[in-house]
Amino acid sequence: MNTPSPENTLQPTRMDRLLSGVERVGNKLPEPFMLFLLLFLVTGIVSTAMEWGGVIVEVPGSSEPTVIKGLFTAEGLTWLTTSLGENYIGFPPLMTVMPILLAIGIAQHSGMLSAAVRKLFGSSPARLLPYVVGFVGVVASVMADSAFVVIPPLAALVFKAAGRHPVAGLLGGFAAAGAGYSTNIFPTSLDALFAGITNSVMESLPGIEATPVNPVSNWWFNIVSSIVLGFVAGFIIDKVIEPRMVRQGVPVDEVFDESGQAGGDGTDAEHMRAKLTPAENKGLLVAVVSAALLTAVVLVATLVPTSPWRNEEGGFLPASPLLQSIVFLVFAYFVVVGVAYGWVVGTLRSTKDMVRMMSDALKEMLPFIVLAFILGQFIALFNWSGIGSWIAVTGAGALQGLGLTGFPALVGFILLASFLNLFIISGSGMWTIMAAVFVPMFAILGYEPAATQAAFRVGDSATQVITPMNPYMVVLLGLLRKYEPEAGLGSLIARMLPFVIPFWIVWTVILAVFYFLDLPLGPGTDFFLG
Repeated sequence: MNTPSPENTLQPTRMDRLLSGVERVGNKLPEPFMLFLLLFLVTGIVSTAMEWGGVIVEVPGSSEPTVIKGLFTAEGLTWLTTSLGENYIGFPPLMTVMPILLAIGIAQHSGMLSAAVRKLFGSSPARLLPYVVGFVGVVASVMADSAFVVIPPLAALVFKAAGRHPVAGLLGGFAAAGAGYSTNIFPTSLDALFAGITNSVMESLPGIEATPVNPVSNWWFNIVSSIVLGFVAGFIIDKVIEPRMVRQGVPVDEVFDESGQAGGDGTDAEHMRAKLTPAENKGLLVAVVSAALLTAVVLVATLVPTSPWRNEEGGFLPASPLLQSIVFLVFAYFVVVGVAYGWVVGTLRSTKDMVRMMSDALKEMLPFIVLAFILGQFIALFNWSGIGSWIAVTGAGALQGLGLTGFPALVGFILLASFLNLFIISGSGMWTIMAAVFVPMFAILGYEPAATQAAFRVGDSATQVITPMNPYMVVLLGLLRKYEPEAGLGSLIARMLPFVIPFWIVWTVILAVFYFLDLPLGPGTDFFLG
């Protein structure tokens, strides 16, 4: 293990001292299980008090008011005792993480991921890797929530292969995937989902003719945002995160070995930089061919007019079985390439080997599987009680009361969305509530519904990488603890903060450029009403 030199560990910058302070305060929080247990109890008490106080929420566009329901009531306790297992097993990140984790276990323990990283990045300039990770992380939302599971560990492997700090890759991959989640250079299922929600509230526009929103109505804005934010993410990884890891003395050679465990003798880093053997090169070739064949099968199965993976209209947007099969597709690709590679190089000879590799992957995630129990209960209570809707509607009313106009109104809207994003991680859920209020409100001010939707994207993503409400933060914490066993939520929050404010500012500036230059947000979609 490398020992950091005194000049690297004894000369913290002002930013280091600030972030170290945040880290110390954050790490005084209870362990994640206890933290969410306390939040569960607090939410239960508050929801009960609100029900006793007769609190209701008038959600715009809803025919009936939402009544806040309390946990410590007859209805609440009955709900908890009858839905405990459903709350756990139905916890969305658990359903996403577990299948992908099994498949990644095969790809990792067969040696395929290690060989692929060495092949792809062994000759690449190390100085460009942060920017590659930043851009790939931002556009990884095409995989939906799978990006939070796939990108960070692969980014750590990429950095390790280049002799750079793997923790910087790990953190940077997660930050880019999370803080830039609502944008992409490609139209995604999220674009279709947002468009559907926006169009659903346009009927409430007070006699105003507006352009219908479709999945590419924000495409030009998204392309610019993705490219710029990818560069910003890379710059932060390169100039802030990695240097701070070195100054803090986080061991560079504390890296994952082939079994997925941490090792500190430096041999794994050397192995990652070694030249591939002929068998490994052949294994990668067979893996690529296998992936191409799987792609051909998927295309044949989905492009035929009678494909069952199309929606009722015969298309794929805004929703279809194909878009709902993202987890399966990611799972299938990792299994196919892992098995193909392992068979060629001899690391996988039977289903017994596959089971062992999957089991090893699960062992590494046991702490998360346990933590998911209380996470599932807390998220379910937050949604069932109606507190999330109350927070969103109350915040929207407060912003309306300020009477802001022009671009400051959009900035206030973005600030509100960023704040609510600390509590409501589901972008579609939050947009469903906020769109009903702000699409008509901003239409009165002269903005196209697509412009309001673009502004929402800015506030919807940046802060989700610093909130404990984001369940994938716990997944990242488990990965980080393989390098730093004593790391806590404070460590993550402190290291994510350098991404949040720059992303927020830069993204808002991009929106301002489109606003003041009156640039089209997408094909046939202007910023202002004609």
